Amino acid sequence: MTLPLSIGAALTTPDLPRFRDWLIDGNRDLELQDFFATDLLLGDWQARVAEAKAHLDGFKGRLGIHGPFENVTIDNDDPEIAPLVTKRFLTDLDICAALGATQMVVHSPYTTWDHYNFDNNPRVGNTPSARERKIDQVHQVLRPVVDRAEAQGVTLVIENIEDIAPGDRLELAKSFASDAVKLSIDTGHAQYAHHATGAPPVDYFVTHAGAMLDHVHLQDADGHADRHWAPGARHRELACGVRRACGPADPPASGAGIARSRRYSGGYGLSGTGRARLSRKGRVRR
Repeated sequence: MTLPLSIGAALTTPDLPRFRDWLIDGNRDLELQDFFATDLLLGDWQARVAEAKAHLDGFKGRLGIHGPFENVTIDNDDPEIAPLVTKRFLTDLDICAALGATQMVVHSPYTTWDHYNFDNNPRVGNTPSARERKIDQVHQVLRPVVDRAEAQGVTLVIENIEDIAPGDRLELAKSFASDAVKLSIDTGHAQYAHHATGAPPVDYFVTHAGAMLDHVHLQDADGHADRHWAPGARHRELACGVRRACGPADPPASGAGIARSRRYSGGYGLSGTGRARLSRKGRVRR
């Protein structure tokens, strides 16, 4: 790994005019965060796509979107509602096709309750465990989405939200046995879970993800809430997680070694190339 690194940005379409030159001049990655909103997905998303494409004329970086998450958990087991969740993600694949996007961020289904109750509900005979049932239900919802993503050349990256045990999300991603399903790490979510609910620190999330790591939301937090602070604003251990996400290196001694410019929304712009897509998060919470 060569420092400094290059990060992209997670932005909404109205942000693009402000950051267009920065994105294009630096050949940076971009994650558009418009397309999780229910009202947009059920409305005229084509107009928003056209607006985004107009702003991105000349953009050559990798492009992704944030998938839906409001009231559409990917482990939904209601027989009437689950098909609507699948449909919502298929709509976002339509949007990926229209934009030329090759990645979609998907929220993890694992909750704090799951972590502390999985082992209270083990497999008994032929009755699956709670952990097995969780994976099976995600397959029921996402299998059509994964199949289409494979055909379309889109990678779904599962982002940690409440996750305490990073191995659970890894097991889920591997269970699809598909190159179209990989992992995302949100460093602020990991910081929150580490300090508030007993999860390991950020670098452990990176270590567990290994070669399955394909995307990083880069932000800092205080362990109390999802703060979306600039990287390094609170916790020095964030730098360790970032270095691991980008591959082997002789790293600087602290987070100061990766801070290079502040051209993106008060955050940090880094130049170079990493293994996973690194995006400094913008306005969208979670």
